[in-house]
Amino acid sequence: MSKGYWVVRANVYNIDEYSEYIKLATNIIKNYNGKFLIRGGNQIEFEETGFERTVVVEFKSYTDALDCYNSEKYQSAMKYVKNSSKRLVVVVEGLG
Repeated sequence: MSKGYWVVRANVYNIDEYSEYIKLATNIIKNYNGKFLIRGGNQIEFEETGFERTVVVEFKSYTDALDCYNSEKYQSAMKYVKNSSKRLVVVVEGLG
């Protein structure tokens, strides 16, 4: 079974509101056995630019990654994302 990953690129415009999302999402992701591999930090963009923050979350399976993203609780937490950031989110299946 291949692992699943969330790859998130983001620009955050309202850190207070986005922080509410982070609090909720952290617990939801943990409930789906998600593990943060990258959560912000220093980065340098090459070739294309446009996002100041990168997050990578690893799940035990691609299905778990999709189920977490599509869950009612996670989608409810997304209300804090809509007006506080611009994001590019990809759920991707790992190798092997």
